[in-house]
Amino acid sequence: MVRHGQASLGAANYDKLSELGHEQSRLLGEYFRSCELEFDYIYRGDMVRHDETAQGIAKGLDVEFNDVHVMPELNEFDFKTLIAAFVKQHPDKGLPNTASVREYYHLLKQAMHEWSKDRLEGDLAETWSEFHGRVERAYGHIQSERKGKVLVVSSGGTNSMLLAQVLKAPAETVVELNLQARNTGVSHFFYNQHAMRLTSFNNTPHLDTPEKREFITFS
Repeated sequence: MVRHGQASLGAANYDKLSELGHEQSRLLGEYFRSCELEFDYIYRGDMVRHDETAQGIAKGLDVEFNDVHVMPELNEFDFKTLIAAFVKQHPDKGLPNTASVREYYHLLKQAMHEWSKDRLEGDLAETWSEFHGRVERAYGHIQSERKGKVLVVSSGGTNSMLLAQVLKAPAETVVELNLQARNTGVSHFFYNQHAMRLTSFNNTPHLDTPEKREFITFS
Protein backbone atom coordinates (compact mmCIF):
# COMPACT_ATOMS: atom_id res chain seq x y z
CA MET A 1 0.00 0.00 0.00
CA VAL A 2 1.56 3.28 -1.16
CA ARG A 3 0.68 6.87 -0.41
CA HIS A 4 0.85 9.13 -3.45
CA GLY A 5 3.90 11.24 -4.22
CA GLN A 6 4.17 14.84 -3.08
CA ALA A 7 1.14 16.76 -4.27
CA SER A 8 0.86 20.49 -4.92
CA LEU A 9 0.04 21.88 -1.48
CA GLY A 10 -0.55 25.62 -1.67
CA ALA A 11 -1.24 25.60 -5.40
CA ALA A 12 -4.65 26.30 -6.92
CA ASN A 13 -4.94 22.59 -7.75
CA TYR A 14 -3.62 20.32 -5.00
CA ASP A 15 -4.59 17.17 -6.90
CA LYS A 16 -1.50 16.74 -9.05
CA LEU A 17 2.04 15.73 -8.29
CA SER A 18 4.82 18.23 -7.91
CA GLU A 19 8.06 17.68 -9.80
CA LEU A 20 9.45 16.03 -6.67
CA GLY A 21 6.33 13.85 -6.40
CA HIS A 22 6.97 12.46 -9.88
CA GLU A 23 10.59 11.76 -8.92
CA GLN A 24 9.58 10.01 -5.68
CA SER A 25 7.20 7.76 -7.61
CA ARG A 26 9.77 6.82 -10.23
CA LEU A 27 12.38 6.08 -7.57
CA LEU A 28 9.94 3.79 -5.77
CA GLY A 29 9.36 1.89 -9.00
CA GLU A 30 13.11 1.54 -9.48
CA TYR A 31 13.38 0.19 -5.93
CA PHE A 32 10.65 -2.39 -6.64
CA ARG A 33 12.51 -3.38 -9.83
CA SER A 34 15.76 -3.83 -7.87
CA CYS A 35 13.83 -6.21 -5.59
CA GLU A 36 12.54 -8.09 -8.66
CA LEU A 37 9.03 -7.39 -7.44
CA GLU A 38 6.13 -7.99 -9.82
CA PHE A 39 2.49 -7.21 -9.04
CA ASP A 40 -0.46 -9.39 -9.96
CA TYR A 41 -3.01 -6.61 -9.40
CA ILE A 42 -2.86 -2.80 -9.35
CA TYR A 43 -5.48 -0.70 -7.55
CA ARG A 44 -5.71 3.06 -7.15
CA GLY A 45 -8.15 5.79 -6.29
CA ASP A 46 -9.48 7.95 -9.12
CA MET A 47 -7.64 11.13 -8.13
CA VAL A 48 -5.00 12.61 -10.43
CA ARG A 49 -2.27 12.23 -7.84
CA HIS A 50 -3.06 8.50 -7.54
CA ASP A 51 -2.89 8.03 -11.31
CA GLU A 52 0.36 9.98 -11.67
CA THR A 53 1.96 8.06 -8.79
CA ALA A 54 1.01 4.72 -10.33
CA GLN A 55 2.39 5.87 -13.68
CA GLY A 56 5.65 6.92 -12.03
CA ILE A 57 6.00 3.56 -10.27
CA ALA A 58 5.40 1.78 -13.59
CA LYS A 59 8.05 3.94 -15.25
CA GLY A 60 10.58 3.04 -12.56
CA LEU A 61 9.66 -0.63 -12.87
CA ASP A 62 10.06 -0.31 -16.64
CA VAL A 63 6.66 -1.95 -17.21
CA GLU A 64 3.20 -0.86 -18.28
CA PHE A 65 0.27 -1.14 -15.88
CA ASN A 66 -2.27 -2.19 -18.48
CA ASP A 67 -5.02 -3.41 -16.16
CA VAL A 68 -5.38 -0.90 -13.33
CA HIS A 69 -8.46 -1.22 -11.13
CA VAL A 70 -9.75 2.27 -10.29
CA MET A 71 -11.77 2.45 -7.06
CA PRO A 72 -13.18 5.81 -5.87
CA GLU A 73 -13.50 4.17 -2.44
CA LEU A 74 -9.72 4.56 -2.17
CA ASN A 75 -9.90 8.35 -2.53
CA GLU A 76 -8.86 10.76 0.21
CA PHE A 77 -11.46 12.39 2.42
CA ASP A 78 -12.34 16.00 1.60
CA PHE A 79 -9.98 17.74 4.01
CA LYS A 80 -10.72 21.22 2.66
CA THR A 81 -14.42 20.88 3.50
CA LEU A 82 -13.56 19.62 6.98
CA ILE A 83 -11.28 22.56 7.68
CA ALA A 84 -13.85 25.05 6.35
CA ALA A 85 -16.55 23.54 8.57
CA PHE A 86 -14.26 23.57 11.61
CA VAL A 87 -13.21 27.21 11.11
CA LYS A 88 -16.85 28.24 10.60
CA GLN A 89 -17.66 26.78 14.02
CA HIS A 90 -14.43 28.11 15.56
CA PRO A 91 -13.61 31.43 13.82
CA ASP A 92 -10.76 32.08 16.24
CA LYS A 93 -8.95 29.03 14.82
CA GLY A 94 -8.72 30.40 11.28
CA LEU A 95 -5.29 30.85 9.72
CA PRO A 96 -3.88 33.68 7.59
CA ASN A 97 -2.75 32.98 4.04
CA THR A 98 0.83 33.20 5.28
CA ALA A 99 0.40 30.30 7.72
CA SER A 100 3.10 27.64 7.74
CA VAL A 101 2.57 24.03 6.72
CA ARG A 102 2.98 23.05 10.37
CA GLU A 103 0.17 25.42 11.39
CA TYR A 104 -2.02 24.07 8.60
CA TYR A 105 -1.52 20.47 9.73
CA HIS A 106 -2.29 21.43 13.32
CA LEU A 107 -5.58 22.90 12.11
CA LEU A 108 -6.32 19.75 10.09
CA LYS A 109 -5.65 17.62 13.17
CA GLN A 110 -8.20 19.58 15.18
CA ALA A 111 -10.77 19.35 12.39
CA MET A 112 -10.28 15.59 12.04
CA HIS A 113 -10.74 15.04 15.76
CA GLU A 114 -14.03 16.94 15.68
CA TRP A 115 -15.10 15.04 12.55
CA SER A 116 -14.38 11.67 14.14
CA LYS A 117 -16.61 12.65 17.06
CA ASP A 118 -19.47 13.81 14.79
CA ARG A 119 -19.15 17.36 16.07
CA LEU A 120 -18.68 19.11 12.73
CA GLU A 121 -21.71 20.83 11.26
CA GLY A 122 -22.43 21.82 7.68
CA ASP A 123 -22.58 20.17 4.30
CA LEU A 124 -19.78 17.62 4.62
CA ALA A 125 -18.91 15.24 1.81
CA GLU A 126 -19.23 12.27 4.17
CA THR A 127 -19.43 11.42 7.84
CA TRP A 128 -16.63 9.69 9.69
CA SER A 129 -18.70 6.50 9.74
CA GLU A 130 -19.18 6.68 5.97
CA PHE A 131 -15.44 7.19 5.46
CA HIS A 132 -14.73 4.20 7.70
CA GLY A 133 -17.23 2.09 5.77
CA ARG A 134 -15.96 2.82 2.27
CA VAL A 135 -12.35 2.05 3.20
CA GLU A 136 -13.50 -1.19 4.81
CA ARG A 137 -15.46 -2.13 1.68
CA ALA A 138 -12.57 -1.35 -0.66
CA TYR A 139 -10.07 -3.52 1.14
CA GLY A 140 -12.68 -6.15 1.91
CA HIS A 141 -13.12 -6.57 -1.85
CA ILE A 142 -9.38 -6.93 -2.42
CA GLN A 143 -9.02 -9.32 0.50
CA SER A 144 -11.84 -11.59 -0.64
CA GLU A 145 -11.29 -11.48 -4.41
CA ARG A 146 -7.53 -11.26 -5.03
CA LYS A 147 -4.74 -13.72 -4.41
CA GLY A 148 -1.18 -12.71 -5.16
CA LYS A 149 0.85 -9.52 -4.90
CA VAL A 150 -1.33 -6.39 -4.89
CA LEU A 151 -0.16 -2.78 -5.22
CA VAL A 152 -2.60 -0.16 -3.92
CA VAL A 153 -1.93 3.55 -4.51
CA SER A 154 -4.06 5.81 -2.35
CA SER A 155 -3.83 8.70 0.14
CA GLY A 156 -2.65 9.28 3.68
CA GLY A 157 -6.08 9.42 5.31
CA THR A 158 -7.39 6.36 3.50
CA ASN A 159 -4.26 4.35 4.28
CA SER A 160 -4.36 5.43 7.91
CA MET A 161 -7.97 4.35 8.22
CA LEU A 162 -7.08 0.87 6.94
CA LEU A 163 -4.15 0.64 9.34
CA ALA A 164 -6.38 1.53 12.27
CA GLN A 165 -8.95 -1.04 11.16
CA VAL A 166 -6.32 -3.78 10.90
CA LEU A 167 -4.88 -2.84 14.30
CA LYS A 168 -8.35 -2.36 15.83
CA ALA A 169 -7.22 1.08 16.95
CA PRO A 170 -9.41 4.09 17.87
CA ALA A 171 -10.18 7.12 15.72
CA GLU A 172 -7.41 9.09 17.41
CA THR A 173 -4.92 6.67 15.88
CA VAL A 174 -6.20 7.37 12.38
CA VAL A 175 -5.53 11.08 12.92
CA GLU A 176 -2.03 10.51 14.27
CA LEU A 177 -1.07 8.06 11.51
CA ASN A 178 -2.43 10.40 8.85
CA LEU A 179 -0.14 13.21 9.96
CA GLN A 180 2.89 10.89 9.82
CA ALA A 181 2.22 9.60 6.29
CA ARG A 182 5.21 10.12 4.01
CA ASN A 183 4.82 10.71 0.29
CA THR A 184 5.33 7.36 -1.49
CA GLY A 185 5.56 5.74 1.94
CA VAL A 186 5.02 1.97 1.71
CA SER A 187 3.02 -0.10 4.18
CA HIS A 188 3.17 -3.87 3.76
CA PHE A 189 0.56 -6.46 4.69
CA PHE A 190 0.11 -10.20 4.45
CA TYR A 191 -3.49 -11.28 4.04
CA ASN A 192 -5.85 -14.07 3.19
CA GLN A 193 -9.63 -14.27 3.08
CA HIS A 194 -9.81 -14.44 6.86
CA ALA A 195 -7.27 -11.93 8.14
CA MET A 196 -5.02 -9.02 7.21
CA ARG A 197 -1.80 -8.44 9.13
CA LEU A 198 0.49 -5.41 9.06
CA THR A 199 4.20 -6.19 8.66
CA SER A 200 5.64 -2.69 8.08
CA PHE A 201 4.41 0.90 8.05
CA ASN A 202 5.27 4.09 6.16
CA ASN A 203 8.68 3.01 4.87
CA THR A 204 10.62 4.88 2.18
CA PRO A 205 13.51 2.52 1.32
CA HIS A 206 13.87 4.21 -2.08
CA LEU A 207 14.77 7.46 -0.32
CA ASP A 208 16.85 6.00 2.51
CA THR A 209 20.26 7.27 1.46
CA PRO A 210 22.05 10.45 2.57
CA GLU A 211 21.67 12.09 -0.84
CA LYS A 212 17.95 11.30 -1.09
CA ARG A 213 16.69 11.88 2.44
CA GLU A 214 15.87 15.47 1.54
CA PHE A 215 13.27 13.99 -0.85
CA ILE A 216 11.17 12.75 2.10
CA THR A 217 8.03 14.88 2.35
CA PHE A 218 4.61 14.71 3.99
CA SER A 219 2.29 16.83 1.82
